[in-house]
Formats: sequence, C-alpha cells, structure tokens
Amino acid sequence: MKIIVTSIFVEDQEKALEFYTEKLGFVKKHDVPTGEHRWLTLVSRDALDGIELLLEPNEHPAAKEYQQKLFDDGIPVTMFGVSDIHNEYKRLVEKGVQFTMAPTEMGQITIAVFDDTCGNLIQIIQQ
Repeated sequence: MKIIVTSIFVEDQEKALEFYTEKLGFVKKHDVPTGEHRWLTLVSRDALDGIELLLEPNEHPAAKEYQQKLFDDGIPVTMFGVSDIHNEYKRLVEKGVQFTMAPTEMGQITIAVFDDTCGNLIQIIQQ
C-alpha cells in the first residue's frame, strides 16, 4: 500500500489552481468535471508521476469548520519539502506570497509557514 493522493480543502478551486501552479510551481495532473466541482490534482514539477495533491472543495460544513479552526490557531494543514528554504522563501516572497513565519531553525530542520490565499496555512521544510 502506498499514498497516491492527498488532499487539502480549498475555498475556491480555480483560485487555488492559479496559486498552486503560478506561485508555487506545481503542475496540473487531472482536471475532471464532477458535477458542480472538479477532480483537480497537482503534482510536483520534478515528480510528474509522484503523489498527487487534490484541491478539495470545502463545501461540507465540517470541512469549513475544520479548515477555519486550523487557520485561526496557526496550524499548517500540510508541509512541502524544499532543498533550500532560504532561496524558496525569497522566491515566494518575490511572487507576493505572504508568510506568517519566516524560515526558522528548529533543531536539524528549518521551517517557514505561508498563507495559500485559499483558507490554509502551508509549511515548507528543509531537512
């Protein structure tokens, strides 16, 4: 058994697609209509056959509440690995990404947290 898809709730799939592709650099893998919404997945540019990130509509009341509570408490919903967090931080800031935590060393790792503009905080990590 292996992980093939993981998801995050988003307020607006189209806005999320734009942010995750244009700002973060992910690549759209699947975009399939499913009624009112879409099965919309992304992959890392350097792992086109890798784990997919599903941009899941937060339509269900429990999803909205979960997403809002995590955001309000400053808890990232997921993390993405980067090889050079300081360069990635600089690149994203230049693209207008708003960080709630600049790169911070924590033992053997360095983390930073940004707002994805779609209702989530996302953590990047350099191990």
